[in-house]
Amino acid sequence: MGHREDLLEGAKRCLVEKGYARTTARDIVAASGANLASIGYHYGSKDALMRQAVIASNEEWGSGIAAPPPAGQEVAEGAGPLERFAATWDAVLHRIGTEREFIAAQVEVLGLLPRDEGLREAIGEVLPEGGEGLVAVFEGVPDTEVDPVAARTVGTFYQALLTGLMVQSLARPDQMPSGADLAEALRRVTAGEVLGPAEADRPDRPQPDPAEAGA
Repeated sequence: MGHREDLLEGAKRCLVEKGYARTTARDIVAASGANLASIGYHYGSKDALMRQAVIASNEEWGSGIAAPPPAGQEVAEGAGPLERFAATWDAVLHRIGTEREFIAAQVEVLGLLPRDEGLREAIGEVLPEGGEGLVAVFEGVPDTEVDPVAARTVGTFYQALLTGLMVQSLARPDQMPSGADLAEALRRVTAGEVLGPAEADRPDRPQPDPAEAGA
């Protein structure tokens, strides 16, 4: 590899080991074997290099999701949409649970977005592609077959769920759902069964205003 590739690999390693905000240019130099001047020459600045490291790390992680599952974890042939949904999330949740340093780095980056315009723009540019990739994974089709509308709507749904699960894995790792839990939640929401009869009739639950109901 040349210095450009070495720097990117070093920055990705620092991102996981030290975090985005704590990584210095000297940290990247030490991790890559390159020199300080090469950061400016190849990337313009340390911040630009770190933004590229965030994007490259996410792309690699997403490629891992898209890889064929281990033997015994394949989605059964003829599985329905909810079964595929559950099996795919089980694979994603396994990676979330076993790659905590990577997840912590990604969550840190999310917290920096409101105050870092360059980082926000860089991630915003690749979000649509990320949503498209998630739709392809969950539908079991190539990226090229993903409908643009699905990439924008369903892809955003998957991204929101993934982000929330990453945060939850750090705050309450002992309370993580399974793929089956997520599938059941989706089924109940779409079927209008979020509240069971016992919950809906609780006396302490706010009741609708009769005047508004008859309006």
